[in-house]
Amino acid sequence: MKKVTASGKTIEAAVNSGLEQLGTTIDRVKVNVLEQPSRGLFGLFGARPAKVELTLIEEPAAAVPAPAAAEPQAAETAAVEDVMTDAGGSEDEDVAFFEEEEDSEPQDPESRPGEGGAGEAAEAAERFLREVAGAMGITIDISRSESRDGLKLAMSGGEDMGLLIGRRGQTLDALQYLANIVASRSSRERVRIVLDAENFRERRRKTLEELSERLAQRVVRTGKEIVLEPMTPQERKVIHTALQHHPKVKTFSKGDEPNRRVVITLK
Repeated sequence: MKKVTASGKTIEAAVNSGLEQLGTTIDRVKVNVLEQPSRGLFGLFGARPAKVELTLIEEPAAAVPAPAAAEPQAAETAAVEDVMTDAGGSEDEDVAFFEEEEDSEPQDPESRPGEGGAGEAAEAAERFLREVAGAMGITIDISRSESRDGLKLAMSGGEDMGLLIGRRGQTLDALQYLANIVASRSSRERVRIVLDAENFRERRRKTLEELSERLAQRVVRTGKEIVLEPMTPQERKVIHTALQHHPKVKTFSKGDEPNRRVVITLK
C-alpha cells in the first residue's frame, strides 16, 4: 500500500503536496492529519507546518465480472486560477476549495436537503464535525440547508464557537476542506459542503464589502493604489465583486498563495 508524508503551511497545502507526489486525486487517497499547523510563540518562534499522511487506495480485484459502475466524481482541491474579464478591469475568478458545479435540476421543494447519496455524505461530514468539536470540549448543533453554492452545514454552539472559526475564519476554512474530503469518501454522488458557524460567512462578507468601499474612496481621493493584506480566494472574490462595477477604480490580484493580495487602483 503506497503512502507518502507531506507538509505545508496549511492542511490544504500539505494535502495538495501529497497528491502531487502520488500523482492522483483526493478521492483516491485516505488522509491522516499528523500535525496541525502552528504559528509558534507570538507568531515568531517555534512555528510548525501542517503534516499529513496520504495513503493510496488500491482498487480491489473484482471476483465476478459486473457492469461497470460510474466512478465517483472527485471533490477537486482548489486550483486558484485568475482570469481577466473584459468589463470593469481585471478580476479574479477565485474559487473555493472545491469547484462550482453547473446548475442542477430543480429540487422537489418537499424533499429534505441532502437526501439519498448527498444525505449520506452530509451525515458523514456532520459526524466528523461533531467529533472534532467534541475533542475541543464544544457541543454543537448543525442545521442543514441547500444554498446556491452547495449543501450548507451551519454550526451553532455559543461563545466557544470562536475556537472553531479561528482568526478571520481560517479554522472554519480548514474544517470545511476536511469535511468535503469526508463527504467525498462517503458517497458516490458529488456533494459540495459549505460550512458556516454562527453566521460568520455573511458577517465577514459584509465587513469586506464595507472595507472595499472605504478603500476605493481613499484611492479616488489620493490617486494612490492600495495593496491589501493576504486573503483567501473566497475573500478576494468578495472584494473583486464589490468593486467590479465601480466607475473609478479596478481590482486585480498579485503574488502567490498563501500571500496573494488584492490591489485596488485607479482605472
